[in-house]
Order: sequence, then C-alpha cells, then structure tokens
Amino acid sequence: MRKVLRAMAKPFTDTTGTARWMLVAGIVITAIFVICAIFAPLLAPYGFAQASAEGVRFPKAGPPSGDHLFGTDRLFFDVFSRTIWGARTAIQVVLLSILICVVVGVPLGLVSGYYGGWFDRILLLVMDALFAFPSFLLAIVFSFLLTDILGGSVLAVALSLSAIYIPQYYRVVRNTTVSAKEATYVEAARAIGASDFVIMRRYLFQNVVQSVPVIGTLNAADAILTLAGLGFLGLGIQSTDAAEWGHDLNRALEDAGSGVWWTGLYPGLAIVLLVTGLTLVGEGLNETINPTLRVRRLLPVHMPAREER
Repeated sequence: MRKVLRAMAKPFTDTTGTARWMLVAGIVITAIFVICAIFAPLLAPYGFAQASAEGVRFPKAGPPSGDHLFGTDRLFFDVFSRTIWGARTAIQVVLLSILICVVVGVPLGLVSGYYGGWFDRILLLVMDALFAFPSFLLAIVFSFLLTDILGGSVLAVALSLSAIYIPQYYRVVRNTTVSAKEATYVEAARAIGASDFVIMRRYLFQNVVQSVPVIGTLNAADAILTLAGLGFLGLGIQSTDAAEWGHDLNRALEDAGSGVWWTGLYPGLAIVLLVTGLTLVGEGLNETINPTLRVRRLLPVHMPAREER
C-alpha cells in the first residue's frame, strides 16, 4: 500500500509553462508577419509588380545584392518586395476566410443544435457531405467556380477557403449546443419566460464559442498552406493582381534547374514561418484555454516513518 501511495505522490509533468512559451513564440512570429502586412508599402522598397525604378529595368533573375536583398525573378520583380507584399495577401485572405466561417458556421451550428428536427438533419447532411470531401480538392472545385465569377481576387480565394472550413465550425458549435441546451441554467431561463433568441444569445453563445478561437488559429495555419497550394497550381491570385507566395513558388520551378535558388527559397521560408507561428498560437491557446489539458504539478506526499516495535 505504501508503494502505491508513493507512486501516486510522484509529481506530474507541468505543461503550463511549455504552453505559455509556445503561445508567446507563436504570437511573436505571427506579429512580425502582421506588421509586414500592415506596413508593406513602407517596408517594401518596390511594388509587388514593379520591374523598374527611375527608368532602369531590374536585372532578370539577378542574385541577391545591395539593391535587391533577395534578388530578382524571371519577371524582373524584386523578390524581397514580393515576399513582404505576400504577407499582406496571406493575412487578408486568412482573416477574410475565418471571418466568413465564423459569421456563417457559428450561427448555423447554434440554431441547428438548439432547434433540432428536420432543419438540423438537413444541415447536418449538407455539412457532412462537404466534410467528406478532401479539403484541398474541395478548395480547387470552389476556386474554379468562383474564379469565373469574381476573377482571381482575394475575395474569391477567401470564399474558396471558407467553403472547406465552415463545416468544422458548424459541427463543433452544433455538438456543444446539443449538450448545453439541456443544462439547468437553460431550463431556468425557459422557466422565467426567456425567448429562444435570448437563450441562444445570452446563455448558450458564450459557452459554445469558447472553442472557436482555437479552431480559428489552427484553420488559419492550414489556410496558408491551402492558399499556397492553390497559387502553386495557378488557381489563386496572379502575379499582376497581388503578391502570393504559392504562385511565386510555381514560377520558381523553372529557376531551380538553372541554379537560381533565391526565387523559391524566400517565399517558401515565409510560408513555413507563418504556418509555424499560427500553429504554435493554436496549440498554445488550446492547452491554455482547455482545462483538461493543463496538468498541474502535485506536491509530493511525505509518509511518516514506521515505528519499530
């Protein structure tokens, strides 16, 4: 029995500090890209589609130099400027897509889970059908459809990404609402005559929305990769419309065989860093907000010495 108590008294691993450092590191990395996105006109020496300055054309696929820190590509564009401007495009697409997902997915999940019935079954069938498709394939399909209507704009790409993430928000909010609507405080609200809208807005929304920030940050990291994949296939934003890292990687394929490494290195590195930062923010938030993942260190139990008789 004493051996069992000593084993139980061993301290557990404290993951709170690790989660905090993950969150801080992710926020710092993400903040750097957000600053680049906001102040891109000030930080970038040239425009994202600028091929000359003061009447002098930039060198074609020129190596990194004092005038062009990251070199130039085959279209005479400055790679450093396009990398900075690409942060603005990525942040715009991600924020817009996440906003659309929250505005559409959260109310649908809340109403569907609260009322149930045929409306819930139809929505659940539609969302499961969308969720069954591979996410990237679904983004390609929606990108084909929306590009013909809206062109290769930021809005079209953001809507394509929203289509693959709305089912996730819907399912999480709907499942939480189904269990939360049977709680005692909801029954008490019904007893005092509160309407369904008041119950959903005042009592259920705050409880079911707690997981949305975590889902949003993790989806943001995945959205960066999906955006880069669409751009790499030529389905995203074109070079003359905005700077996009995936499209730059597509054009860098032809340069790799000729020893021009700088046109693909820096856009690819930007993708890796931003995805890493957003992933760290999501994981840090998940372990910080979710109490079941926070393992506190237990104080050791000191057993008194056994007296000899």
